[in-house]
Amino acid sequence: MTFPDLQSFVRLLEQRGELVRVSIPVDRDLEITEIADRMVKRGGPALLFENVKGSDFPLAIGLLGTRERMALALGVNDLDDLAAKVRRLMDLKMGGGLGGLLSNVPKLREVASLPPKRVRKAAVQEVVWRGDEVDLSKIPVLKCWPLDGGPFVTLPLVITKDPVTGEKNMGMYRMQVMGPRETGMHWQRHKTGARHLENAAKLGQKLEVAVALGGDPALIYAATAPLPPVPGLNEYALAGYLRGQRYPVARGVTVDLEVPANAEFVLEGYVDPGEEWKPEGPFGDHTGFYTLEDLYPRFHVTAVTMRRNAIYPATIVGRPPMEDAYLIEASERLFLPAAQLILPEIVDYHMPPAGVAHNLVVVSIKKHFPGQAYKVANGLLGLGQMMFAKVIVVVDEDVKVTDFERVWREVARKAVPERDTLLTRGPTDVLDHSSRSWSFGGKLVIDATTKLPEERGEAVTSREGASFEKGEDVFGAASSTDLPLADGVIAQRQTTDGYWIAAVRKTRPHQTAVIGEKFARSNVASGIRHLLLVDDATDVNDMQDVWWTIFNNIDPERDVRVVNGVLIWDGTRKLREEGFMREWPEKIVMDSAVVAKVDARWHLYGLPEKLEKSVHGASDEALTEPSQVGVLTS
Repeated sequence: MTFPDLQSFVRLLEQRGELVRVSIPVDRDLEITEIADRMVKRGGPALLFENVKGSDFPLAIGLLGTRERMALALGVNDLDDLAAKVRRLMDLKMGGGLGGLLSNVPKLREVASLPPKRVRKAAVQEVVWRGDEVDLSKIPVLKCWPLDGGPFVTLPLVITKDPVTGEKNMGMYRMQVMGPRETGMHWQRHKTGARHLENAAKLGQKLEVAVALGGDPALIYAATAPLPPVPGLNEYALAGYLRGQRYPVARGVTVDLEVPANAEFVLEGYVDPGEEWKPEGPFGDHTGFYTLEDLYPRFHVTAVTMRRNAIYPATIVGRPPMEDAYLIEASERLFLPAAQLILPEIVDYHMPPAGVAHNLVVVSIKKHFPGQAYKVANGLLGLGQMMFAKVIVVVDEDVKVTDFERVWREVARKAVPERDTLLTRGPTDVLDHSSRSWSFGGKLVIDATTKLPEERGEAVTSREGASFEKGEDVFGAASSTDLPLADGVIAQRQTTDGYWIAAVRKTRPHQTAVIGEKFARSNVASGIRHLLLVDDATDVNDMQDVWWTIFNNIDPERDVRVVNGVLIWDGTRKLREEGFMREWPEKIVMDSAVVAKVDARWHLYGLPEKLEKSVHGASDEALTEPSQVGVLTS
């Protein structure tokens, strides 16, 4: 069996009607982003731009932009099959004598297929640029959004080796092109690449780096997967396991690192820990906001290897849903069995697009005892990258975690503010612009499970005889349509299930605190469990837009509070006068001239006419769950 690569995947998608070639000249500066953004938000086909201005290389984007294409890339019929595959691997039984051992032979063969296989001849080394031949501007790297600091490589597989332990790592870290032979290296403090650089600094040596572009789509996924620290388990091993054969690798031509032999490009070079770091950014990130400029290490490219007819792979991140929603969903399915092994009461979990990965985690459980929801939430916060979770909502086992509306109805019906909410602190993603301080902030746990008598404060004569409360917490429906004393409220809406949403034009410090206090103590609040305060750029009629804004703009410990039985969420911009001392970023919005340009040229691209209009208004249709339509680079 020939190992899959990017080009074979492109051909497969084209055969299945899942890829469209765009032959007219297009601009790598914003135009491709606007086209690709419309496609992914409506579940459209992948795109192969054959004529990118200023480059001889075609560009592929959106290859993993639907749930079906993501499953196809990983060699399964459906993403749920990943969980079953991992369960089979975890079910090795070493008892039962010789017969028991022989029954495991197929599984042991799968395990044995994990290590990569070194090959002498690599397609990615058919063409080699060295030294002054290297010019990254020849590769069609995208400038994705108007305020970006420059063009960014958005789908890089960054390969390093710890100079002390020999540990190998592959991660996906965005790379801003800063010159013909130089990029930034966005290694955040929690990333393995940053630890490798620290160890190189202790030894007083440069850190060799290789950056692969392309390869097997399963390897592209693996570079984003939150792998546990298990000896021998790395990204090549995961891709090999998914394919059932060892991944082909070759030694770099100028670095002592294993690179994917079937990649499209490999950038080789080094990062010098002794160099002064360089400003990198801004960058329109997967949160839907810009990550602001900051200092990061520099990657010096000494050689570029490639196929003779290489395709440059790219993705865009930004306001959800984007292509990374399906990468996240694949990780959910792949690591569900491992989470259940540690926390067996977990039925399922989901990170909805509105939560852009870590901002919201919904988990359903089989509940047997009081406090179990908090036990599970605290357990999740201790599992790898789940430590970055900002809001965890725990629901009963019969609630489908991907049913966004049902989840929030359960919250309103079964979670009494303060009684069933818990605030705590912990690590946050460094991209979280609203946390109390960089990479550290508040967290919120909401217990939306059916309550046991102990949890309701009822007397229980026998714990063995305690049973679930069969009824549900009831709240009345508010009757007024006006937010009382609503200074600065430009739009508002109440729902039938206990939520009041208000968009506020904020002009002074503590304005929203006053609004929340007055609302919670008014008669209108008698039928409301949650007051959601958002900025004036948010559509109060679009709950995906509302929750996306809320999750991005809150530090739960500071911005979520209970007043008179109402849980108030302040999802507005925070001001310096309110004690927030960092700069607040802008939401990502495409330049109107580019939108108009794409509108005018749409008939030339050869793409479906029904996608002609821009979807930047973020309608409900554009923000549906990934399982119905179509977060990564950081």
